[in-house]
Amino acid sequence: MSKAKNKSLAASRASGLAVNIGIDAKHRAKIAEGLSRLLADTFMLYLKTHNFHWNVTGPMFNSLHAMFETQYNELWLALDEIAERIRALGYPAPGTHEEFARLTNIESTPGAPSAQEMIALLVAGQEAVTRTARGLLPAADAAGDEPTADLLTQRMQVHEKTAWMLRSLLE
Repeated sequence: MSKAKNKSLAASRASGLAVNIGIDAKHRAKIAEGLSRLLADTFMLYLKTHNFHWNVTGPMFNSLHAMFETQYNELWLALDEIAERIRALGYPAPGTHEEFARLTNIESTPGAPSAQEMIALLVAGQEAVTRTARGLLPAADAAGDEPTADLLTQRMQVHEKTAWMLRSLLE
């Protein structure tokens, strides 16, 4: 490669290359916005699940304490995957409490509800995240964004299964 091309390549890297992954800017912006909502929902569900892990009491303490730990660890790992997809699309990932509070569909739960209430609240939270992911799937499909569609499908599978398992404890 010539010195001029090397200089030009270095200059464009330093100034920031435009994202050119085969998805136009309009679609990338819409998908990143939806993924930001998914990230916020996932983070709020993570906080709720971790809070319930710390504060669960009663005869099902041992099993719920362990189950909630497994769930919040899974959610923690998902946060990184979602945020990194937003970044790959060329947008900053939200990361403050204020941004998450504005973007989420999941309300925080103050105090320490009963174990049964915790389970019901987590079912609702899991289903809310599923709805957010499902709502973004058409935009990802329309843009031909297979990596985002795959991520959304995986997240829906996890959240639907977790909601089912939690709901089974209420029957």
